[in-house]
Parts: sequence; structure tokens; C-alpha cells
Amino acid sequence: MLMYALIGLCLVLLGIAGLQFTYLFHIERLYKQRRLHMHKLERRCFALSKRLEVAELYITDRDTPVESVQPEDSWADVIEEC
Repeated sequence: MLMYALIGLCLVLLGIAGLQFTYLFHIERLYKQRRLHMHKLERRCFALSKRLEVAELYITDRDTPVESVQPEDSWADVIEEC
């Protein structure tokens, strides 16, 4: 009778070890997916930073003619220059 209990205990321990390995593989796969996602987000952030720099330069270039307007200039001349 003790032999059956020991065989049952061994099978339970084997099942627990199998579940732990399955969970370990699952966690490893999630880690790889998160790492790929982080890499994708870093590339996206770099691209958006470049677009932001270009947009800021565009805005500063667009603001320059308005700031350079003298009070004696007419708006028709300013619009014509743009």
C-alpha cells in the first residue's frame, strides 16, 4: 500500500515540475515579446522626436516674418512677401 502512495506522490511531484516548466516557458515568451515591444516603442519615439524637431523648426520659420513686421508696413506688403 505504501508503494502506491509513493508512486502517487512521485506523479504529483512530476506534474508540479511540469507546470513549473510550462510557466517558465510562458514567462520567457512574455519577456521576449515585451523586449520586442520596447524596441518598437523606442524606434517610434525616435521617429516622433525627429518629426517634432522638424515641426518646431517649421513653426519658428513661420513666426519670423510676423515678428519682423514694422508698424509702418502695410499688411498687404507682408502677405505679398509670404
